[in-house]
Amino acid sequence: MRKILLYTGLMAAVITSASCNRELRRIEKSNDLEKKLAYADKMYEKKKYQLAQTLYEEMIPVFKGTDKFEPLYYKYAYCSFYLKDYQQAGFHFKNYLEALPSSPRAQEIDYQAAYCYYKLSPKVALDQTNTMKAIASMQTFINTYPNSEKSAEASVVIDLLRRKLEQKEYNAAELYYNLGHYKAAGVSFKSLMRAYPDSEKSDSYKYMAIKSYYLYAKNSVYYRQKERYETVLTEYMEFSDRYPTSKLKTDAEKYYNLAKTNIKSLENEQNKEKSNQ
Repeated sequence: MRKILLYTGLMAAVITSASCNRELRRIEKSNDLEKKLAYADKMYEKKKYQLAQTLYEEMIPVFKGTDKFEPLYYKYAYCSFYLKDYQQAGFHFKNYLEALPSSPRAQEIDYQAAYCYYKLSPKVALDQTNTMKAIASMQTFINTYPNSEKSAEASVVIDLLRRKLEQKEYNAAELYYNLGHYKAAGVSFKSLMRAYPDSEKSDSYKYMAIKSYYLYAKNSVYYRQKERYETVLTEYMEFSDRYPTSKLKTDAEKYYNLAKTNIKSLENEQNKEKSNQ
C-alpha cells in the first residue's frame, strides 16, 4: 500500500511538473504580453521567484514608461531579495529609487536597499566595507524618515553592525598585545575606547591601554623608559576620571603605582650618575 501511495504521489508530481513546463513554454512563446505578465505575477505569488524573475526581466524594457512598470520592477527587485541574491537585490532597489523617486513605495525600497548591505555584511574577520555602507545607509534612512516604523529597526541594525566593527577592532588590538607589540596595542585599545565610548567594555579597553603602555615602557631602552612610564600615569588619570566606579580601577591602579615606583627608581639612578660625574 505504501509503495502504491508513493508511486501515485510521484506520478502526480511528474504530471504536474510536465503540465507546468508545457504551460511555461506556451507562455514564453506567446506574443500576448499581458498574459505573460499575469503568469509572471502568478509565479511570484506562488513564490517561484526564479521563474518569475526570468519572465519579469524579459518584460522590463517592454513595459518601461507604462503604468505597469512600477509594480513589475518592484516584484522583480524582490525576486532577487527572496532568492538571497542581496548584491543584485540592492542594485535593483537603488535603481527603483532612481527611476521612481516619487513612488509611494520609496520609503520601503529605501530601507530594503540599506537592509541588503546589512545582509551582505560578512564575518568579523573579513573586510567590513559592506558593514560600514549598511551603517551609513541605515543612518541616512533614519535621518530621511525619522517617523517611519522602520526607524527603530534601523537603529537596532546599526547597533548590531557597530558591535561587529567593535569586535574586529578589538581582535586587532588583542593580536598586537599577544604578539608583544605593546605600543601598537596601547594605541589600538585607546582608539577603541574613543570610538566606542558607550560600549559596556569601554573601561576594559582603557585598562588594556594602560597595561600595554606599561609593558611598552618596561621593555623599552633605558633612556626612553621614564617618559613612557609617564604615559602610563597620564592614561591612568584619564581612566580614573572617566571610570571612577569601574571594577577594573584597582587593577589599573597597580600599573599606575608600578609606573610611579619605576620612575622614582630611574630618577634616583640618574641622580647617582650625575653625582659620580
